[in-house]
Amino acid sequence: MNILKYVAYALVIIGALNWGMIGLFGFDLVAAVFGDMTLLSRIIYSIVGVSAVITALTMHQCDVARKKETCEYGNCNL
Repeated sequence: MNILKYVAYALVIIGALNWGMIGLFGFDLVAAVFGDMTLLSRIIYSIVGVSAVITALTMHQCDVARKKETCEYGNCNL
């Protein structure tokens, strides 16, 4: 589960940087590399979107030592 969370988090950061470039410079890196709304670019956008959902659902889970049973958010048995 930890690997999935880290990969999802990294993809969300990459997606956010892409949106930042769109907002600041009007440049869409995904569209420039893979084409404007081609199948491959739509797959990449979808993967980043799913990663955002995974990150949103898991961002409040604690990453504490397995020995510790509770933390500020409650039960941390991951």
